[in-house]
Amino acid sequence: MSSFSITWLDLRENADFAARDKSLATQALDWLGQATDPISPDRIIVDLGAGTGATLRALTKLGANNLVWRLVDLDGKLLDEALRRHGKNYLIEDYQADLNVIGELPLTGAHIITASALMDLVSAEFIDALIDRISAHKTALYCALNYDGTTQWIPAHPLDEKVLSAFNQDQRKDKGFGPALGPDCTEYLTQALENRGYTVSIAQSPWQLMANDAQLLTELINGIAAAIDEDYGLNTNELTEWKNFRISNINNGSCVVGHFDVLALPR
Repeated sequence: MSSFSITWLDLRENADFAARDKSLATQALDWLGQATDPISPDRIIVDLGAGTGATLRALTKLGANNLVWRLVDLDGKLLDEALRRHGKNYLIEDYQADLNVIGELPLTGAHIITASALMDLVSAEFIDALIDRISAHKTALYCALNYDGTTQWIPAHPLDEKVLSAFNQDQRKDKGFGPALGPDCTEYLTQALENRGYTVSIAQSPWQLMANDAQLLTELINGIAAAIDEDYGLNTNELTEWKNFRISNINNGSCVVGHFDVLALPR
């Protein structure tokens, strides 16, 4: 499993929070008892791929309080940053762990498992193993910002569809968890959860990026171009043309990147 830089995680955080479906997040908190029992320090959230604590910050903005946050990530530097930012203000347990070793993840006692921008990176086998473990204890699951394979640019460019097709192929490559589900993750995750007796709710959570997101858009465009610069049928001239066009239109265009949020509650 590869890690992400603090700079990239910080850069995307505002777009992630704006995109996150607030109704579904509120349902997750209500299920935890936040609405009726705000003082419940025994409630444990395990956040997989926690990074610097973006999910903690997002749910805190939406009313989460008096919870034990168990932050799990392979990257110790990201966890150190999460503790630096929040260690004095929240009940935090940090665990540096390989998410692939699901049987050893610190899920014991968890009331809900959360993950943000993670499930599109993992394999079907990863999801099956995780659900097998949490369903035995009737643990809820809230997964936000799962990429759905759609991107809409304004203004349009003749190569947009070809670039998107190539990018979606790349999204299905191994990201450290086996062949990634990529755009298929929400459908697979939903079916797997329903098969194990969960009630599943889904909501759209698209990034909606404008000129004030210029830095994020620049990184997104460069990242897409870097991901598909080989083996996807686009020659160097085509890819350069597309990238230069996109960069030149950042300040007078927009981009919508589709995502889904998923909340699964045990019946």
